[in-house]
Amino acid sequence: MPAEVTPMMRQYQKMKELHPDCILFFRLGDFYEMFNDDAKKVSQELDLTLTTRDRNKPKDQRTPMCGVPYHSADAYIARLIAKGYKIAICEQMEDPAAAKGLVDRDIIRIVTPGTVISSTMLDEGRNNFLCALFGEEAGVGLAFCDLSTGELWTSSYAGAGLEEHLRNELGRFSPREALLSQVLWEDQGLRDFLEKKLECRCELGDEARFDAAGTWQTVERQFPDGLDCLPPGDERPVRAAGALLSYLYETQKTDLSHIATLRYAAGGQYMELDLTARRNLELTETLRSKEKKGSLLWVLDKTKTAMGRRLIRAWVERPLLSPAAITRRLGAVEALVRAPIAREELILCLREITDLERTIGRIVYGTAGGRDLAALAAGLGRLPDLRALLEDLDAPLLQSLREELDDLGELRALIGRAIVDEPPFSVREGGFIRAGYDPEVDRLRDIQANGKGMVAAIEAREKEKTGIKSLKVGYNKVFGYYIEVSKSYYDQVPQDYIRKQTLVNCERFITQELKDMEHTILTAQDQLTALEFDLFCDLRQRSAAKVGEIQRSAAAVAQLDVLVSFAAVAAERGYCRPEVDLSDHIDITEGFHPVVEKMLGGAPFVPNDAHLDRKENTVAIITGPNMAGKSTYMRQVALIVLMAQMGSFVPARSARIGIVDRVFTRIGASDDLSAGASTFMVEMTEVAELLKNATGRSLLILDEIGRGTSTYDGMAIARAVLEQCADKKRLGCKTLFATHYHELTVLEGQIPGVKNYNIAAKKRKDDIIFLRRIVRGGADQSYGIEVAKLAGVPDRVIRRAREILDELEGERALPELRRPPEEEQVSMGDLGSAQVAQRLRAVDVNTLTPIEAMNLLYELKQLV
Repeated sequence: MPAEVTPMMRQYQKMKELHPDCILFFRLGDFYEMFNDDAKKVSQELDLTLTTRDRNKPKDQRTPMCGVPYHSADAYIARLIAKGYKIAICEQMEDPAAAKGLVDRDIIRIVTPGTVISSTMLDEGRNNFLCALFGEEAGVGLAFCDLSTGELWTSSYAGAGLEEHLRNELGRFSPREALLSQVLWEDQGLRDFLEKKLECRCELGDEARFDAAGTWQTVERQFPDGLDCLPPGDERPVRAAGALLSYLYETQKTDLSHIATLRYAAGGQYMELDLTARRNLELTETLRSKEKKGSLLWVLDKTKTAMGRRLIRAWVERPLLSPAAITRRLGAVEALVRAPIAREELILCLREITDLERTIGRIVYGTAGGRDLAALAAGLGRLPDLRALLEDLDAPLLQSLREELDDLGELRALIGRAIVDEPPFSVREGGFIRAGYDPEVDRLRDIQANGKGMVAAIEAREKEKTGIKSLKVGYNKVFGYYIEVSKSYYDQVPQDYIRKQTLVNCERFITQELKDMEHTILTAQDQLTALEFDLFCDLRQRSAAKVGEIQRSAAAVAQLDVLVSFAAVAAERGYCRPEVDLSDHIDITEGFHPVVEKMLGGAPFVPNDAHLDRKENTVAIITGPNMAGKSTYMRQVALIVLMAQMGSFVPARSARIGIVDRVFTRIGASDDLSAGASTFMVEMTEVAELLKNATGRSLLILDEIGRGTSTYDGMAIARAVLEQCADKKRLGCKTLFATHYHELTVLEGQIPGVKNYNIAAKKRKDDIIFLRRIVRGGADQSYGIEVAKLAGVPDRVIRRAREILDELEGERALPELRRPPEEEQVSMGDLGSAQVAQRLRAVDVNTLTPIEAMNLLYELKQLV
């Protein structure tokens, strides 16, 4: 016979049927319990013990079960969310002690990877985006929301390059969870990109969720005054945003008024970077270890607030395209660089500002505790100091941010009066309302603290009133409080005493006053706890009403924090202010790689110039040995461009940057065996994409094109790509082209705009020294055997390689390498000789002291 199902299990099954795709956390007392398949899954994923509720039944009829303590459930939920699961929280909706029969329960929220709001589950330094994608034949609409901060972005793409733009936008926001309309759900390539490249959980949204009329109503209800930013006549972003909001309403079941501003990311506002460029340039994490250390973000991020840490990541991934907007940022950074004392004071002040964005998010959401309100007040309390410190800094952007800083003095004072300095973790157990804030709280606390005094007062008063000297007030758990009178005083007992118990030597009585006092003392704790919670909810509601002002202040603090960080890095590392305009020029004097220079920890970094335009210097062919620094040089040029366009000072003596709309990279490749693609196939796919999507304003970084196939095929492909890049009628964009095909150096003089450069190296017998200097002209050899020797290849192999090389060079089948004219060559032995000669001519040797002579010798050695 089938096992009888208990009322509680029927209730569980009903909840599970409503959310079959979720793991159901079912509240039972002090635990969240999981049953059946959920229990098996969770016990396996979290390594928890699998038990059963009904041990008296046969094994095949027992219900598998496992549980976690409710007060520490966040840690377990976070681990399941990280594995891509959805969690439905089923809570007790009434006090079990007061419930008649089965406790009423309901789903209070559904936690998914894209809807996490608990601080313990989030990385404070990065946003946590949920996205919705609506697709139709004409184009795609996108919406991205970070529930923890209230940000909501939309965008729309159609026409040529749709797939490329869509993937780049997804890569920029890197969502944790994606809701897809039917058309996009069926696009396996897009789902693979989301799930495998971005590690994003995908879910199919039904047609009703993306319905045109329904989504318009949803968006208008959420943003009654804020739809002017959307492009007229394009309903795709509205359908994406409406679907996203409906998903949030369905899963969160609470107030979402902190999602108050709808933003539209219009084309032409930000530089578009594909996933390949982000990873190759190591903007936010390193290519190999996926760590922040070693990335551009690691160099630039000296922010002191959580809001600033999230924003600087967004600025790094979203460089600007407007010279005016960039100049505003650069002006603010320059003002901060020139005011070191004010800058250091700002840093000290910013360090004490709490995460206002996520705190107000939790307050509106309804999950904030007393510590969150105290943190909000503490953070707001530092804003007047920020305003004062900005007063004398005249940069327009800094003054604009100063005006945005509203410390909400009344709200801050209210919280300060109401909440103790160090509130307890839970708001359900009282102890967080400050003395003097509410008279009733003070009265109930006085009763708690002085219950014994109240009993003593009644005892003294009754003794005096009755004249019974042996009268005393006592208490036991059975009868509660009572008045005890010995038998010798029976005749003096007042008529209003009610007999309660007769003992051998005494009688026990109660009075109405005593009953009232008992009720007051015994219920004071419960009344106090309930009253404190009510007062807290009122405070939380009054704080939530100021969500708009708090979010504006938080956004201003975040921007200021990033600008101060840029200034601190610029001052510490000696960066310069770039000139950013709409020209086609990239002119960098003595530039250096920001990450490599920092990693060297004070060791000298050889600076190099870069000159690119769309006229005489369109394509720079860079030759030279492996390990000499070609890739470092090319990456450094790209990073300097990106830094300039995000509003940062740059690592160079001077820089003029004409706005670049895209940066494309083709640097190395690894076999994508899971997709069945070889190194060469990956390389050619990337080359095809960049040639298809680049414009005349793009910057291309191409490293070793064609090396994955035979020599002649590779050389042919490399030359064809180079010609396409240089031809102004077809593409003609600024290109750095590193290659080992020295035969390509003949293109200088044959194709307009092509120039040869090489990484200088000095050969001494069988050894090689890399000079790290970019010089004009092509390299005369690759020094491959010397590099192999440096790498530790055994001497026997090296000797044999030289013998084979001599034989091959004697039977050279490839066309002879055209050496550049002699005047274009730089003597390896005399590199820097011009500077040395100039310095020596300026010195009067007869007047030098010994110490000056030593310093001069050291200086000359450095020049060489």
